[in-house]
Amino acid sequence: MDFIDQLKALSSTAEKQLDNIKTEEATKMALVAPFINALGYNVFDPSEVVPEFTADVPGRNNDKVDYAIMLDGKAVILIECKSYGTNLDDVHKKQLHKYFHVTESRIGVLTDGVIYRFYSDLEKPNVMDERPFLELNILDLEHAPVEELKKLTKAAFNIEEMLPAAWELKYTREFRKILVSQAKDPSDDFVKVLAKATYSGVIGPKKLEQFREITKQALKEFVNLQVNARLQTAMAVSADLQVELADESAEDEESNSENIGDGIETTEEELQGYHIVQAILASETDPGRITWKDTRNYFNVLLDSNSWRPLCRLYLNSKSIKRIGLFDKEDEYKEEISSISDIYRYADQLKGALEKYEVKVAVSS
Repeated sequence: MDFIDQLKALSSTAEKQLDNIKTEEATKMALVAPFINALGYNVFDPSEVVPEFTADVPGRNNDKVDYAIMLDGKAVILIECKSYGTNLDDVHKKQLHKYFHVTESRIGVLTDGVIYRFYSDLEKPNVMDERPFLELNILDLEHAPVEELKKLTKAAFNIEEMLPAAWELKYTREFRKILVSQAKDPSDDFVKVLAKATYSGVIGPKKLEQFREITKQALKEFVNLQVNARLQTAMAVSADLQVELADESAEDEESNSENIGDGIETTEEELQGYHIVQAILASETDPGRITWKDTRNYFNVLLDSNSWRPLCRLYLNSKSIKRIGLFDKEDEYKEEISSISDIYRYADQLKGALEKYEVKVAVSS
């Protein structure tokens, strides 16, 4: 079983146990110890994993860190555990900070058994950074940094290779968070940097607010362009798969033949709308799962070619009014749109529809 398969098995087991985990000790035994094993370290071998690890801290004899992972007799990874459900933002990391001074460890982990935050001393030698360079949610492996985690396994552990990668990962992560924040609510300084690069006049309060709205719109359009670029790549890769799925679906074959007989004509505008929905949901699921089926009255955008899982309906055949049909629970409601690009305004509703079907699948399974 390779590393990702071990993580998936751990994720599945952990999800079933969470309701019964009430204490820190239960968190360690049910969640953290199996995670350490998944990294390749034997929790039952004290030469590899030392529980309740004590370092030689001058003037202090009782402070201990929950686990120390050992290589060649030296602590290389320190792990501090809290009870499952603890808000790690509120936890003071004093033990991890302290042991960075008195051990040779360069990696510290703070966890509640589900969330794992990995720290190092990338900013000041022997002083643990305030922010992690890596974070893992064991219940959300779709976005898990598996390749970076592999560098912490027993088979691949090499601190000299790990730290440069950690440095890049840490600041990429921090920069991304800043960009997300600025896209939602651009600060004055951020807006001024962009405005001064393109505008030579005086930027007073009124002009600043104008540029703030322009900044929001520009960032939104930039994100949409990036999503569309990713979508085009994904579509090229998955084109053969979509054809195969369509061929295997007897229901779709019958529907397509009926459409031809009924004179249904799928327009370029309808296909453009379909591709926009794919682009919006590309960050949430495989674009190949987003399919379509045309009818006389509307153009259906579906999940997994399933007519019982409509993501939206496009009403574009009218010469005067165009609409998009959205779904709140089981009911459809229609919104008027002036152009196909207006579909981007309903990204949250489309993601909500997708999430509804995914939750239903998870519950039924």
